[in-house]
Amino acid sequence: MSTHAKPVPAADCRSEYDTLRHVLLCPPRFMEIRDVINDVQKRYKEENIDVTEALRQHTAFVEALAAEGIDTAFLEASEEYPEQVFTRDIGFTIGDTVFISEMAANVRQGEEQVLQNWLAEKGVRFKHLPGHRIEGGDVMVDQDTVFIGVSSRTSEEAIEELQRHMPNFRVVPIQLNEKYLHLDCVFNILSPTEALIFPEALEQASIDMLSERYTLIPVESDEQFKLGTNVLSIGDRRVFSQPQNTKVNKQLREHGFRVIETDFSEIIKSGGAFRCCTMPVARG
Repeated sequence: MSTHAKPVPAADCRSEYDTLRHVLLCPPRFMEIRDVINDVQKRYKEENIDVTEALRQHTAFVEALAAEGIDTAFLEASEEYPEQVFTRDIGFTIGDTVFISEMAANVRQGEEQVLQNWLAEKGVRFKHLPGHRIEGGDVMVDQDTVFIGVSSRTSEEAIEELQRHMPNFRVVPIQLNEKYLHLDCVFNILSPTEALIFPEALEQASIDMLSERYTLIPVESDEQFKLGTNVLSIGDRRVFSQPQNTKVNKQLREHGFRVIETDFSEIIKSGGAFRCCTMPVARG
């Protein structure tokens, strides 16, 4: 898979829902459950990943992104990194800067350097956040507010460090049950006024705070396990979601979203779906 011919634009992301223009992915060429690092992987450890099927599903997703007018670029997949498909975690774009994460799990350490090399080569502005673990699946941007999950992958020290780097943004930590991998597995902003939520994973105070800002669309536990919360908003009320998550999709349609159903059933066996597999470089 080759990088899209169009040049990579300057980093520019201020929400989870403005029109997605340019996004970074990585084909799941060497995807496998090597070290079990989340609850979903526990379920599928024996079965593991059918790489041919994962590649087929990922390619279909990339084609669907292109059909919606989104430019795609790709990191080179490496046998060293079986979870590299989840590009969202290794970096996140806030405003005009891509922040490079500090990966928590040993099996993922080193992915940061691959991203840094790509950003440097493409001339995209970036900052590295060394010293404290933080992963992009815990980071959610909505204009001048950045919600960050305090999880087993993202530390409070890293959140404080990020706030120092971004004086013009308000960083809001959200505690989540550490059973759940990242914030985007239990909460996901769809528009300026709507968000998906799996309430069981969050403290009541956080739910109350979020409900003041958003209409919260609840996700049930069976569909949360199938990564029903981990949709990808691409702007103009368009959302990528899995066909298996019928209850989520019905609610999205009732709220006026166009749901682009794409099968990701092989890739979700490793604990991530559409948001996890995309690192937006530019929106708007």
